Amino acid sequence: MEENKVVLCGASAYEMKYYYNEQFAGIPASIQEELHVLCVLFTEEVGGVFTIAFQEDGSVVLETDADEDDIYYDEISSGLMVNEVRRKRQELFESLSLYYRVFVLHEELADL
Repeated sequence: MEENKVVLCGASAYEMKYYYNEQFAGIPASIQEELHVLCVLFTEEVGGVFTIAFQEDGSVVLETDADEDDIYYDEISSGLMVNEVRRKRQELFESLSLYYRVFVLHEELADL
């Protein structure tokens, strides 16, 4: 992952682990749980590693990756799944972006 991104959360099908960045502990528990379920279900369905991160401008980016020797990982299916998640959870990602811009980048809410 590029250095100019801050990972919010992610899951790995290889290690069967979920990660949540404690820097964002202020996000409501219900949203944190929704992110947990989203990440874990994504990796169970597609495999590989799935992360949700913030770019420098506060926009949310969804990324998926896999080991080179992972014969079960399908790049086309993972891309389609990312697009589906982005479409179905658009409101969630817009809210997360707003949270990041206000509480991390300290932008004025009135300006947004």
